[in-house]
Amino acid sequence: MAKGTISIAFVDGLLEGFRNRGFDADELLEQVGLSPSLLDHPHARVSSATYTILLRLIAQVLDDEFFGHDSRRMKVGSFALMAQGALRCPTMERAFIWILRSFSLYLDDIQGSLVRRDGQLQVRLRETHPERGAGVFAQETMLMFAHRLVCWLVNRRIPIAAAHFRYPPPGHHAEYPLLFCPDVRFSEATTTLFIDARHGLLPVVRSPEAIRDFLTAVPENLLLRYRDREGVTARIRQQLRGLAPTDWPGFDDLALAVGLSSSTLRRRLEAEGQSYQSIKDQMRRDMAIDLLSFSRRSVMDIAADLGFAETSAFHRAFKKWTDANPGEYRKTVLQRRLSGDPSAGQ
Repeated sequence: MAKGTISIAFVDGLLEGFRNRGFDADELLEQVGLSPSLLDHPHARVSSATYTILLRLIAQVLDDEFFGHDSRRMKVGSFALMAQGALRCPTMERAFIWILRSFSLYLDDIQGSLVRRDGQLQVRLRETHPERGAGVFAQETMLMFAHRLVCWLVNRRIPIAAAHFRYPPPGHHAEYPLLFCPDVRFSEATTTLFIDARHGLLPVVRSPEAIRDFLTAVPENLLLRYRDREGVTARIRQQLRGLAPTDWPGFDDLALAVGLSSSTLRRRLEAEGQSYQSIKDQMRRDMAIDLLSFSRRSVMDIAADLGFAETSAFHRAFKKWTDANPGEYRKTVLQRRLSGDPSAGQ
């Protein structure tokens, strides 16, 4: 079964800061086995492992844990200090405030704040130099870093009720519901995450001993959706991995398999910001990309393998996931492979 994948748009955004520092992005891509031509295919995706390598290399080369996306470097080691300080905070809300204030010390172009209003915690970003502007990648990254860290600190997925962004919908806006929440809006007055204020009272439960393991996986674990390995989302994924998609159970049977009532399972999934359908969609998407890239099975057979009753339904779903139909995607991968592109299918 395919592992997780990342939209090529995030690779392009990541490389923007590297280029702005005067480095050769093409050479870096080739170091990790990706062809620069891959950036010309907006529907392409790369493996999470490859993206992880890029994150680490850029942070090391630039000595910058914000990857060249601010006027000031966030020197390597800054995040460790931020996380260790947040670990001493009593609650999620206080930890969030600490993290945003820390970013304000490390960065010049973008600042964050947290306010309580109307029963919500509002995590707001502000561009301190509008003439320079904080790019899309910078805003995405700061919000994901802060949110993923507090999720880890309280050891649970903190659901985001709504996510507003000042900028117009980027080309990869279809990724946003998976990164943040279903209620995503663009061209708003401010970039803001909205979280139920009750979550602010959650205690910080991680120990000083646990932070060492967490930091060894920085920065990649901060750009991927937080998953509590003890949570129901992880249990469901594990349950489904052992079955063909055509054998995936209905919701009531799934609840029985994980030892919960249907209502309890639905409630816990909502608390983790997930649904059974979204989990299945994510897994089917990555399996589809893997099968189209590395197998000779027909699109019709792949659709059937993935549990689609009609090939047309698979076409619609794949177009929604990648902005390309399955035949176009496979043709692009094949052309890159025939041209000797080592990144084909990554």
